[in-house]
Amino acid sequence: MRVAAGPSGAPPVVGIVGSQGAFGRWMARFLRERMGVQVIGRDPNGDTALSPRDLALQADVLIFSTPIRHAVAIIGEYIEAAAGDEAGKLWLDLTSIKQQPVEAMLRSRAEVVGLHPMTAPPKIDTLRGRTMAVCRARLDRWQPWLDALLVALQADCVEIEPLAHDRAMALVQGLVHASHMAQAAVLRELAPDAGGLPALHALRTIGHDLDLTVTGRILSGNPAIYEDIQFGNPHVLPMLGRLSDAVALLRAQVADGGDDARAVMRHEFLRAPARWFGEDELAARSHGFERMGYLQADLQGARFLSVYLPQDRPGSLRALLEVFERIGVNLESIHSSRTPDGELHFRIGLDALPVPLATLRDAVESEGIGRVVGARDGER
Repeated sequence: MRVAAGPSGAPPVVGIVGSQGAFGRWMARFLRERMGVQVIGRDPNGDTALSPRDLALQADVLIFSTPIRHAVAIIGEYIEAAAGDEAGKLWLDLTSIKQQPVEAMLRSRAEVVGLHPMTAPPKIDTLRGRTMAVCRARLDRWQPWLDALLVALQADCVEIEPLAHDRAMALVQGLVHASHMAQAAVLRELAPDAGGLPALHALRTIGHDLDLTVTGRILSGNPAIYEDIQFGNPHVLPMLGRLSDAVALLRAQVADGGDDARAVMRHEFLRAPARWFGEDELAARSHGFERMGYLQADLQGARFLSVYLPQDRPGSLRALLEVFERIGVNLESIHSSRTPDGELHFRIGLDALPVPLATLRDAVESEGIGRVVGARDGER
C-alpha cells in the first residue's frame, strides 16, 4: 500500500462526487486499499449524508465521477457550495470528455486536473494495461500527490490538452461506437433471414468475430455511457457527417456497379487510406489481426481444461504444468484471462488425451494447486 502525503504532509481526505456509480465505487476502493487514504462521498443513489458544501470543505481532493451530461452543472453546484473555500485543494474529474468539465473546474479556486480512464471499471485493483488521459490544467502544490496517484494506478498515462483529447475521442470512441451500433441495427434487421447469429457464427471470419465481440461489449454496457459519448462531445457530430458521406459514396459506387465505380471505391476506400496508414503500420496491424485469429482459434478449441490458481505466487503455474507432464498430456495452447468476477483463470488447450478427462481433472485438484472451473473433451 502506498500512503502518499498531500501538501500539508498528511494523507489527504478524498471526496467522490458520484460515489455510488461504477467508477466511483472502484475509485473509492482503490484509494482506500492502494493509497491508504480516507474516502468520503456523495451520490443521489443513497449516499447523501454529506451536503455538497460539507463534501467540498472536508475533502482535500475532490473527484467528480459523474455522467457527461451532468458534469458541468454538478461542478458548478460545487463551486457555488464551496464559495471560494476550495482554494488550495485539488479537483479532478473522470469523464469521457475533457474540455467542458476542465473549463468548469477552472472556474473554481482549486488546482485542476482532468482524467479519463479509457476503460470500464476493471475487475483488477489497478488500471494496469489500460490507458488514461491526463489533462494538467492548473497544478502546483498537488503535483507530487497526483504523480503518486498516477504511479499507483499503473495506467499508461498520456498527457494531453483537453481540446486535443476531445477531438481524438470523436474517433477513438465516437467513430468506433457509432460504427458498431449501426452494425448492430443492420444485423437486427437482416440476420434473421440469414439464419440468425448461430448461422453467421458457423460461417465466421476473424474480422466478423472481432466486430461482433466489440458490438456485444457495447450492447451489454450501460446505454447512457454510449449515448453521452455521442451527444456530449461536440466533435462527434462532424465526424458522423464524414462517416455518413463515406458510406453514401460507397453505396453509390456499388449501386453503379461499373468499372469506373470500382476504380473510385478502390482509390477512396483502399489505396488512398493504405498510403495514409503507411507500410509499417499496415504490416503491424495485419500481423496483429493474424495473432487475434490464432487466439480466437485457441479459445474456441473443443478440448480444454480451465483452472483457477487461488495462490498467486511464483511457481504455481509451473506446479500445474508438472501435472500435465507427469500424465503425458501435450498442450496445444495456454492463455490467462479474467472472469467477470475478476478471478485469473488459465485456459489450457489439450491435444489427444492419454487418460480420461476426469482423471486429468482429479490429478490437478488432488495436488491442491488449483480448482478446475471448466473442461471439455471433444467437439462442441
